[in-house]
Amino acid sequence: MDLMSHSSSFLLPSIEVDINSNLTYALVILNQRLPRFTPLLWKHAQLRLCADGGANRLYDEMPDLFPQEDPLHARNRYKPDVIKGDMDSIRTDVMDFYSNLGTKIVDESHDQDTTDLHKCISFIQDFTPEADKSELCILVTGALGGRFDHEMGNINVLLRFSNIRIILISDDCLIHLLPKTHRHEIHILSSAEGPHCGLIPIGMPSTKTTTTGLQWDLNDTEMRFGGLISTSNVVRSEKITVQSDSDLLWTISIKMPT
Repeated sequence: MDLMSHSSSFLLPSIEVDINSNLTYALVILNQRLPRFTPLLWKHAQLRLCADGGANRLYDEMPDLFPQEDPLHARNRYKPDVIKGDMDSIRTDVMDFYSNLGTKIVDESHDQDTTDLHKCISFIQDFTPEADKSELCILVTGALGGRFDHEMGNINVLLRFSNIRIILISDDCLIHLLPKTHRHEIHILSSAEGPHCGLIPIGMPSTKTTTTGLQWDLNDTEMRFGGLISTSNVVRSEKITVQSDSDLLWTISIKMPT
């Protein structure tokens, strides 16, 4: 079974020493409050998308992160490459503003069977050359908080695109999938994340999950809803290892980046 390594170095000012420094980052902004470190994620990303009403958030809230700056300057500097979705939330003034700056507007109001996040992930997947897909990592803000059905839809996207690294990020935590097809090493950046973490079986129960590096390690442990799931665990090592016969969600708390 192949090894898959994970690191949250996108939370640091420089990613040059990242174990995954070969990754290409894309950023998707959804329609929830922008995390305080959104400018840092923006800096690391080579492609930036807003999903429908996420453009309103970028327009309204990004200037708040630069209180000493003219709001118009901040809005001009943080211009998304693409706005995509069913366009039922974006304001006309916001759409016109970014369109005039050259942002590509992709209206997919005809598609009501997929979420706006799904639409954005599909766009990034189609935009990325096949040879580079294994080195793609998509950072998603605004995927957590707000309506619970939206949260579950966003988590479902992790499973629908299990072959792509997708990380859901809020001010408080991040979530990503650990596919059962791989063994996993998670490299902990203690200055930016932790110590609280969790492992949650998703899609199906896990009959055997084994970990190292946690305060409460699992040893061929069964996890399922209605039984045990590993919440409120604590990282005790700079490297966590995980192997499971089920897809798992990994979540860890986020500290204020320095």
